[in-house]
Amino acid sequence: MPTTALDVYQSVQRVAATGRQLEATLLFKAARQLETVALTWEAPERTVRLRAALDYNTGLWSVFQASMEEPDSPLPREIRVNVLQLVRFIDRRTLEVTMAPVPAKLQALIDINRQIAMGLSVSAAEAEAPAQAVKGAAA
Repeated sequence: MPTTALDVYQSVQRVAATGRQLEATLLFKAARQLETVALTWEAPERTVRLRAALDYNTGLWSVFQASMEEPDSPLPREIRVNVLQLVRFIDRRTLEVTMAPVPAKLQALIDINRQIAMGLSVSAAEAEAPAQAVKGAAA
C-alpha cells in the first residue's frame, strides 16, 4: 500500500505507462496480423485469416471508441475527437476491404495502427522517466 506522496505518484505512473504499453502492444499485434494477410494474399485460407485480422482490429478500435465516449475520460476533447475520427475511417476502410478485398487497402490500417502504437510507446517511456528520476532523487 502506498504510504507517501512519492509512492502514490509512482504507482499512478506505472499504471498509466502500463496501460499505454498494453495499447501499443495490441496495436502492433493488429498491424502484424493485417500485414501478414497482405503479404500472403495468395495463400490458402486467406478469407478466414483476413476476417480474423479485421475482426481483431475492429474489436480493438471499438474499445478505443468506447473509452473516448466516456464522459469522465481524462483525455482532452480534441484528442478524443481525433481518435473518434480515426475509428470512423477504420470502420469505413474495413467495410471497403470486406466488400472488395485488395491487399493494398490494408496498408492504411497497418500504418495507422503502427503510428498510434509508436506514439503510445513513446508516451509510456516518457511516463516512466519522471517516475524513475523522482525515485532516484529520493534515494
